Amino acid sequence: MLLFAAPDWPVGQAVPLILLAALALDAVLGDPRWLPHPVRLMGGLTGLLDRALNRERLGEGARIVLGAGAVILVVGASAAAGWAVAEQAAALRWGWLAEFALVVALLAQRGMADHMVRVARALDAGVEPARQAVRHIVGREVKALDGHGIARAAIESCAENYSDGVVAPALCYLLFGLPGLAAYKAINTMDSMIGHRSVRHRAFGRAAARLDDLVNLVPARIAGVLIALAAVCVPGARAGRAWRTMLRDAPKHTSPNAGWPEAAMAGALGLALLGPRRYEGEAAVDAAWLGDGRAQATAADVRRATWLFAAACALVAVLAAAIAAGVTLGLG
Repeated sequence: MLLFAAPDWPVGQAVPLILLAALALDAVLGDPRWLPHPVRLMGGLTGLLDRALNRERLGEGARIVLGAGAVILVVGASAAAGWAVAEQAAALRWGWLAEFALVVALLAQRGMADHMVRVARALDAGVEPARQAVRHIVGREVKALDGHGIARAAIESCAENYSDGVVAPALCYLLFGLPGLAAYKAINTMDSMIGHRSVRHRAFGRAAARLDDLVNLVPARIAGVLIALAAVCVPGARAGRAWRTMLRDAPKHTSPNAGWPEAAMAGALGLALLGPRRYEGEAAVDAAWLGDGRAQATAADVRRATWLFAAACALVAVLAAAIAAGVTLGLG
């Protein structure tokens, strides 16, 4: 069988099959609880370097250079670890199981869907429970958010997570194997930890933020297109409106990438997302609105966004299956 073959595209002809199986298992079970999560290790190393190198007494230039060095170290170490696992997977008959487990852990489908369900249920119970639920998936201050703001924040996070938690990891794995997937997750983890414009991280996290912008240029746009296509499968969602809103409003986002999936989600669901907000430790951001629908998002909209997210994830699995079938037929 193909899964037992020695890898050689790029770490093995089995890559698309492993991805397909990983997408399916992650959708059903989520992260394997018995495996120390690689992102926690990446985050731990990032935090250690942040505390050791990001000193207030240093000038901005020095902190930029040290931050770039931290990125090289964390991303390089992650890629090297991915390469080592891939090499062992190629050498051992059942070695692909280790690679498979890591790919499952580095995808983020079920975890996000579960968080969205919790936010919707919390909104049904009241604003304060919803604030506690949504704080696990957003970086902004939640204490001033009303119910509509909580719902919008959850939907925006869901759309962005589809890009950097599903589409980008899948694409990096298909193109560059496990080393590429591990490197991407390290970049994304560092951006989420030190890539924001707080006083502490404006200089030290600059390299992490710029690199994250670069590696997500293509995946974010693919994610927007897939969300628009997935809207066909979700009752009440509009694929054409998603496409038009994405093309019109995505460039309004302060990020060069996040606007594509978020604008597609806003258009598909008939909502207005983004708008003015405040992040932890940062000044208020007077961001533009994406979409021309309702800003008064509700728990029902959170549930619709969850279904749209699931449908868009299914499209990634369909694409992986098509690639796997093509590779199998090519080998035959």
